[in-house]
Amino acid sequence: RESDHRAWTPVSYTVTRQNATIQGLIQGKAYFFRIAAENIIGMGPFTETTKEILIRDPITVPDRPEDLEVKAVTKNSVTLTWNPPKYNGGSDITMYVLESRLIGKDKFHKVTKEKMLDRKFTVEGLKEGDTYEYRVSACNIVGQGKPSFCTKPITCKDEIAPPTLDLDFRDKLIVRVGEAFSLTGRYSGKPAPKVTWLKDDTVVKEDDRTKIKTTPTTLCLGILKSVREDTGKYCVTVENSTGSRKGFCQVNVVDRPSPPVGPVIFDEVFKDHMVVSWKPPLDDGGSEITNYIIEKKDTHKDLWMPVTSATVKTTCKIPKLLEGREYQIRIYAENLYGISDPLISDEMKAKDRFRVPDAPEQPIIKDVTKDSAVVVWNKPYDGGKPITNYIVEKKETMATRWVRVTKDTIFPGTKFKVPDLLEGCQYEFRVSAENEIGVGDPSPPSKPIFARDPIAKPSPPINPEAVDKTKNSVDLSWQPPRHDGNGKIIGYLIEYQKVGDEEWKQANLTADSCPETNYKVTGLTEGLTYKFRVKAVNAAGESDPAHVPDPVEVKDRLEPPELILDANMAREQHVKAGDTLRLSAVIKGVPFPKVTWKKGDHEVSPKADIEVTGVGSKLEIRNTVHEDGGMYSLTVENPAGSKTVSVKVVVLDKPGPPRNLNISDVRSDSCYITWMEPEDDGGSVITNYVVERKDVASAQWVAISSSSKKRSHMAKYLMEGIQYLFRVAAENQYGRGPYVETLKPIKAIDPLHPPGPPKNLHHVDVDKTEVSLVWNRPDRDGGAEITGYLVEYQEDGADEWTKFQTVPMLDCVVTGL
Repeated sequence: RESDHRAWTPVSYTVTRQNATIQGLIQGKAYFFRIAAENIIGMGPFTETTKEILIRDPITVPDRPEDLEVKAVTKNSVTLTWNPPKYNGGSDITMYVLESRLIGKDKFHKVTKEKMLDRKFTVEGLKEGDTYEYRVSACNIVGQGKPSFCTKPITCKDEIAPPTLDLDFRDKLIVRVGEAFSLTGRYSGKPAPKVTWLKDDTVVKEDDRTKIKTTPTTLCLGILKSVREDTGKYCVTVENSTGSRKGFCQVNVVDRPSPPVGPVIFDEVFKDHMVVSWKPPLDDGGSEITNYIIEKKDTHKDLWMPVTSATVKTTCKIPKLLEGREYQIRIYAENLYGISDPLISDEMKAKDRFRVPDAPEQPIIKDVTKDSAVVVWNKPYDGGKPITNYIVEKKETMATRWVRVTKDTIFPGTKFKVPDLLEGCQYEFRVSAENEIGVGDPSPPSKPIFARDPIAKPSPPINPEAVDKTKNSVDLSWQPPRHDGNGKIIGYLIEYQKVGDEEWKQANLTADSCPETNYKVTGLTEGLTYKFRVKAVNAAGESDPAHVPDPVEVKDRLEPPELILDANMAREQHVKAGDTLRLSAVIKGVPFPKVTWKKGDHEVSPKADIEVTGVGSKLEIRNTVHEDGGMYSLTVENPAGSKTVSVKVVVLDKPGPPRNLNISDVRSDSCYITWMEPEDDGGSVITNYVVERKDVASAQWVAISSSSKKRSHMAKYLMEGIQYLFRVAAENQYGRGPYVETLKPIKAIDPLHPPGPPKNLHHVDVDKTEVSLVWNRPDRDGGAEITGYLVEYQEDGADEWTKFQTVPMLDCVVTGL
């Protein structure tokens, strides 16, 4: 029955088990239940539940929480969030349990506080570099549910994220003067980036008008009441340890322009109009000047009259003027943002004020040559209009007609080189100036000049120096002057002065006595010190003197010998036989050294040509032979010392003859030839040997080897019994040397040996003083026919054998026993 009803409702008529399932109950209502047992006799008493039972689903532990995520990681903390389980087990979640496990350990440890219902938690106090994994469980009144899936392993370290920058402004910003503007944006990054503002590469600092505001996520630069100086390129930099980002904005603070720059220039003034010009404003207000507004005013009136407001040029024609009246001009500059203050001119009277130029002053003539002259003049008054051309004219002094020198324009220079003059003629010149009004009067004529090359004194000689000296003379040398003054140098004057004296003495009386650039000053006193100087002379006169830099003491000069070797005196000189050997060197020294050439410790060969000059020495041997090789030395000696250099000369030639030619191991068809290398290889490696043979009966030598590098050869294919001669020569890259020949011929026969012993010696008869012996031929005859048998006898007990005789046959009777 329902707990609020009194009537019982049967739910089963026959149940044989000790349990029953009751269907059709309403969730949320409370019920009482009773049970009675029944048998065939009848039903027993009911047993009733003691308290009501509320109908609802059974309660279990919650499911696992979902979406466990790591939101932030630092070197000592981890922040995690999660979502509730899909099913709470039929009972409200009472708390969450967060657990962590250090990687490498087995167990999870609880890290949350008691009764934590928040789904976000920061685990603090961790050790930098440790790695953990986390899981979370939900609890209800039944108990703790399954844990969530574990996070990935998380290492404790500061999170790094490069900066990001999101700007609210564009690349360009235009602001009117007096208005405020701000540059804003958002940024992020880990670690927190540093924010820097720059204007035209200079750091922006806060002041009364400039405000900078930076939060952990936003940035802002604000400027109040902007002025023109706020124009520039602004840059914001967001930077941390991982990198930086930059944002740029070109801010243009605009205003009306400043006034045009004066003064107003009256370029042209006529009786009915003027042309004026001016310069643009120093500041265009940040916007291009669109036009100028020009007004005029008669100074007798207060009314300004418009001329034009459409010109963009900085010049303007002012029309409709009354002759003789004075006028002022007023000019404004205008851009998109307004009109400037005016520029006002001085007063100017309307009248014609231009004429042709005045006549120039008398021109001056310079740089006259035999066919040209340079005319120079001063600029005259231009008559109010700029001079556009000068007209130069010439005439011969005795003539009456002036001739223009060129049809081309001569401007802006005030000098002109007149060409095509006739040498020796006398000329005058004059100049006129021209402007757009016309040509002015000519200048007075110049002073007359003759067309011929001028001669000036030469410049001084160059680098005079004392190059040698003796006990009573000094040798001087110099170089010609840089400029001869357009006249031929006649010669040079040389002067000397004893140190301490004031007077200079002349070494030569006339310049033509020293036409060359050297001179020996003689008649000086030994031991005294002198100064020297040289002058160049042409038809115009003497040049300034050029001084020898240092005073010179007059005495014999001693300089130790010095050898400057030519290339052919390198350490080793190779010469091909038959060519010419040349050894040479430059020799210095004072007095000039004695020169000695030697080969080894001996004098050089008489065939050598030795030449000694004042500057060096040369040794030359023509048609060199191998014997000309050796160590050559050159010795130079004077009282100040001596010097020796040596050079090894190798004359490259054919090699000498081989040595120790020997024939051995002669057979009937071959023999073995050996030799030693030549004493002299000709200065080059021996490349091969040539071996030849000759039948003594023949005149012809036959080559049996021409490429052997060894010093031996097996001569084969000989004819038995024939007598042969052999010869050998060595070759190198310069040719074949002489042959060495065997002293006597050899016969091609096998070698002879002693014959073997006779066989089966025995006696066939004996007498009292003689014995008859017989024997057989030996097994070997030693390579030659047996010519006889030597018979010897020995008395029993004696040591010596006694020769009896040599017999040709196989028997013998020994007598005299």
